[in-house]
Amino acid sequence: MGVGTVAGMTTTYFVASSLDGFVAAPGDDLDWLLRFGFAPFQEQFDRFFAGVGAVAMGSTTYEWLLAHDETWPYPDLPTWVFTSRHLPVPAGAEVHFVSGSVADHHADLERAAGPRELWVVGGGLLAAQYQEAGLLDELRVTVMPIALGAGSPLLPVAAPTPVFDLVGTTTFDGGAVELRYRSSAAAHREARSDA
Repeated sequence: MGVGTVAGMTTTYFVASSLDGFVAAPGDDLDWLLRFGFAPFQEQFDRFFAGVGAVAMGSTTYEWLLAHDETWPYPDLPTWVFTSRHLPVPAGAEVHFVSGSVADHHADLERAAGPRELWVVGGGLLAAQYQEAGLLDELRVTVMPIALGAGSPLLPVAAPTPVFDLVGTTTFDGGAVELRYRSSAAAHREARSDA
């Protein structure tokens, strides 16, 4: 088994996006997304979240969570924040601040997640680093029925990616649809491990 292949473990970018491919409006504004409410997506999110063993995020997402949530939303999950700064840690949270390449820290996140999912949370910059390192197994994007015109891109990679395989879709009341993609690298690793 190679990088990113702990038995059963999957590195997943689970995120919502606008029709035109932005995960946040300018200024990291999420009001456009929050106005849809969470109720239509609760069951889908709960199923995904029940299988998460560790979380990775960038500092922008981390600071947004600190500013907008009264309590830390992931109290039982070890969380890695990719940053070069020292930031506050909420009471009861297991937060590891790291810098450098995602590949440099992936083994630690794998161990923490065990057979469960590693969730890449929030912005596309970190997810793009996972993709470029060949470590992103799944991309689960809930496309919301709104265009923003500008903002933070879904997956700002430096070069074209290999083609992702569409492995599932889920539609929601109100016009949103989740697209679930599997990376060809993940499929190739699975085929080798099954051989």
